[in-house]
Amino acid sequence: MLTATFCVGIRTIGGGDGSGSGFSEAPEYRNGVECPVSVNREVVSSCDPDLVHVAMTLDSEYLRGSVAAVHSVLRHASCPENVFFHFIAAEFDPASPRVLSKLVRSTFPSLNFKIYIFREDTVINLISSSIRLALENPLNYARNYLGDILDLCVDRVIYLDSDLVVVDDIHKLWNTTLTNSRVIGAPEYCHANFTKYFTDAFWSDPVISRVFHSRKPCYFNTGVMVMDLVRWRQGNYRKRIENWMEIQRKRRIYELGSLPPFLLVFAGNVEAIDHRWNQHGLGGDNVRGSCRSLHPGPVSLLHWSGKGKPWVRLDAGNPCPLDHLWKPYDLYKGSLIKDQSSISSIFLGFSSYLL
Repeated sequence: MLTATFCVGIRTIGGGDGSGSGFSEAPEYRNGVECPVSVNREVVSSCDPDLVHVAMTLDSEYLRGSVAAVHSVLRHASCPENVFFHFIAAEFDPASPRVLSKLVRSTFPSLNFKIYIFREDTVINLISSSIRLALENPLNYARNYLGDILDLCVDRVIYLDSDLVVVDDIHKLWNTTLTNSRVIGAPEYCHANFTKYFTDAFWSDPVISRVFHSRKPCYFNTGVMVMDLVRWRQGNYRKRIENWMEIQRKRRIYELGSLPPFLLVFAGNVEAIDHRWNQHGLGGDNVRGSCRSLHPGPVSLLHWSGKGKPWVRLDAGNPCPLDHLWKPYDLYKGSLIKDQSSISSIFLGFSSYLL
């Protein structure tokens, strides 16, 4: 079982000029007069019932994407001061939680946030090889443990990947109603070839493939989800996902990392959210990372799932057309520098500063 000692909460609100962080300080985004006012304006608690809770992972490799994602949420939120971010950091990341906290605070001085340590040994023995090495990162599985990691008073959360930007009011997504005791909500894609997410060994086994017999499963992307953590904890869904990961280790029933266990547990019982909230696949496939176009319809969230990431392609001088939609949210000062070691130098500078 996970225990409270598996995470370290670091509450940070305060000033900072962003100097030396490698990122420009974001503009101050303030609430309008119509926004709920917290009882205690000086210290915002994660238990405040008026908050919108957003969970994301935070690591050195995807830091630039995470900062852009946070910036996009704040920029378009109707009540930005009422958004609380829960950042999950890897235990052995080159950047310590203290360094990450300092960096986030200097970039977003008024942000309400908390950083937790995700112990990789929680899941490392359950992870099997995937089609792409990046999908084997233990931090990809942190979403499975949000019910254990976050404070118990947090009964609902929006989970967001780090390779996306929100171009609409996050409160609209937050207000999604999860009907019929559903645990998660996400955009569904029922015309996708669902069978390709599992191996022939899965579909040829009459016992384990029976999991879908009473459901009409549809593909959904786990990079954008509204999660009811009360129902999640009560149903012990973390353990249900782990059970499928244990079967995978023995039987090789899928190839795609952390997504298939979610499909096995939830597909066919997901609250369908409008597709505008996850225009995914902009990073291309998991092998080539080729350019993609938008799906038809309105857009509230752009998601570069797949191999190609917009900051990498922009710095390389070979961006896809849609990568330019990500660029306005990029706060990285060295965005024109092609040396990928520059992000690492940020952490070295912060570590020296904190000694």
